Amino acid sequence: MSIETRRRPDAAPRTARSAPSWAARAEAVSKVYGSGETRVTALDGVDAGFVRGELTAVMGPSGSGKSTLMQCVAGLDRVSAGRVWIGEQELTGLSERALTELRRDRVGFVFQAFNLLPTLNARENITLPADLAGRQLDAEWVEQVVDTLGLRPRLAHRPGELSGGQQQRVACARALVGRPELILADEPTGNLDSRSAGEVLGLLRRSVDDLGQTIALITHDPTAAAHADRVLFLLDGRVVTELRSPSAAEVLETMAGLESGAAAPGPAAGRPDRTSPAGADEVARTARRLHDQLGVFIAEVEALTGDHASGRSGAGQ
Repeated sequence: MSIETRRRPDAAPRTARSAPSWAARAEAVSKVYGSGETRVTALDGVDAGFVRGELTAVMGPSGSGKSTLMQCVAGLDRVSAGRVWIGEQELTGLSERALTELRRDRVGFVFQAFNLLPTLNARENITLPADLAGRQLDAEWVEQVVDTLGLRPRLAHRPGELSGGQQQRVACARALVGRPELILADEPTGNLDSRSAGEVLGLLRRSVDDLGQTIALITHDPTAAAHADRVLFLLDGRVVTELRSPSAAEVLETMAGLESGAAAPGPAAGRPDRTSPAGADEVARTARRLHDQLGVFIAEVEALTGDHASGRSGAGQ
C-alpha cells in the first residue's frame, strides 16, 4: 500500500535509523459487519503501526473507520481478515480470556468521560484497577507519574473537588501507572473547555517525552493532532495519507481535502467504488458508532475491575 507522507518544512530533520519498534501494528486488516445488502466494510485492508515512544493521532471524517481500527488494535474487537499485534504478541486467535488479560495488562484507556469513582480520592482512583486485580504497582513509578502530571497537590481530593481538566489528568495517571504497551486515548478532550483541553494534551505529550509512553490519540481536533509526532488519516476504511510533526493548519487542510473527496483514491487506485445511497451510508455510520460505543463500555468496565470480575465468573471466561 502506498501512503503519502509529508512533514512541515520547519520540523527538525529526523536522523536515519533502523526499522521502527512497534508498540502495536495492524497488517492488511479488514473488518466487515453484516452480509448481503446489509454488508458494511468498516476497514479495507489497513496497514498501520504505532511506533514505541511516539504520540500518533488518528483522524478522518465520520464513518472513516478510525474508531473501528483502534478497537481492533486494542483487542476490543476481532478482525475479519488480517493480523494485529501488541508488541510481539499477535492478537489473532487469542481466546476471550487471553484478550481480556492482554487489555488489562498491556493497554491503557483514556476516554471523554473521566470514569472516576466519586467516593474515592484522586490517589485511590489512580490505583483502583491494580487494587481490584490484586496487582502490586511500582511505587516509585507511581510517584513519578503523579509528579509528571502535576497531581501531587490534588491526591487527597475527590472528583467533585476537581476541575474537568484535573479529573482527566487523574484518568490519564490511572492509565499510565500500569506501564501499558499502548495507551488508547479516544477523544480525551471532548468534554473539556479549551484551557483544560490544552492542559490534557500537554500532559499526553509529556507522557511520551518524559515517560517514554506510546499513545494512540483518536481526535477530530486539528489542534490536538498538532501535538502528535505523526498523524494517520483514514477515509472509507483505508489509510490514505499521513503527516509527520504537522501544524494545526496542515491538519485542517488535509481534513478539508478528505471531507471534500479531493484526497480520496478512486477506482483507478485498484479499489472498488463502494458509493452507496445516503440512507445506507447513515445506517452504516450508526451501526459503527453503536459498535464502537459497546467496545468503549467494555474497556471502561475492565479498566475499573481488572481481573476482579473474571475472578468471580471462574477460569472459563
